[in-house]
Amino acid sequence: MRFLTTLLLSAALAAGLVAQTPAPPPVAPPAPPPPPSILGFAVTGSSTFGSQYIFRGLTQTDGKPTIQGELDLVHPSGFYLSTSLSNISWFTDQNAGIASARTGLGSPAAVGAPYVAGKVNCASVELDLFGGYKWGFAKDWTLDVGLYRYLYPGTYDNLGAYRNPATTEAYLGLSYTWVSLKYSQVISANTFGVNNSGGTTYVDLTLAYPLGESGWTILAHGGKTTYSTKANPGYFFNGSTVTGDNSLFSYTDYKVGIVKEIKGYTFTLAGTNADTKSRAADNDVTVYENALGRNIGKDQVTFTIAKAF
Repeated sequence: MRFLTTLLLSAALAAGLVAQTPAPPPVAPPAPPPPPSILGFAVTGSSTFGSQYIFRGLTQTDGKPTIQGELDLVHPSGFYLSTSLSNISWFTDQNAGIASARTGLGSPAAVGAPYVAGKVNCASVELDLFGGYKWGFAKDWTLDVGLYRYLYPGTYDNLGAYRNPATTEAYLGLSYTWVSLKYSQVISANTFGVNNSGGTTYVDLTLAYPLGESGWTILAHGGKTTYSTKANPGYFFNGSTVTGDNSLFSYTDYKVGIVKEIKGYTFTLAGTNADTKSRAADNDVTVYENALGRNIGKDQVTFTIAKAF
């Protein structure tokens, strides 16, 4: 009996001590390892699959799917270097003829001078190289300045009225929390294959507004592309009259969308519109109407899935 009483008292005392002992703090999950680095530059990147590739309101793949990759080197001082890769079709989809007699720029068919029968063009990849400096000069304020080089590896044997689409831009951007404003100006002789179009500018305002801690973000964007006037009249000569100049390539584009991050993947659904002109004044010389008869601007809907690494 004395043994049983002693056992019960010991159990009660042990229970009291356990009740008075504070629970240990939860163990924090281990911090993610820092990204790899090269010469002090952190190495990061991303991959993207999309229903199509939209650039400044223009479809670069004629509404077909795209696969893209990007690699970024970022230094703590603010300097960065990046490269990205994507499939495209817009250049060889262009109409080397007129609306009433379409011929793709990638076709070997002869469409009359200055094109040559049997010669072809092929450009199916876009390779971008860009770099610059970002300066956080005040709380939530960032200044971004740099250069962008658009490259299109391929074959260019039959350009006729077009030029190699490789383009170089200088840019200056200013951002505050979820609002950014950017000005870009072409410093190469031509802009995306348009002859005598150096100095083309692009101004865009972008808003990416996060909805609290929900992981949802609202996107809104507006941009303006401006080509110089009274340039490249030869492109707009229809055989009897000049129907315009490079100012017909100027346009405004808009985008609205939603973004959701789920388990490290970023899902984006966006609608875009560009007020691009299909044809010149004679309704036969094409501007943004490709050889398939489609205006590569206008209303577009795009869905993308991106993964950072």
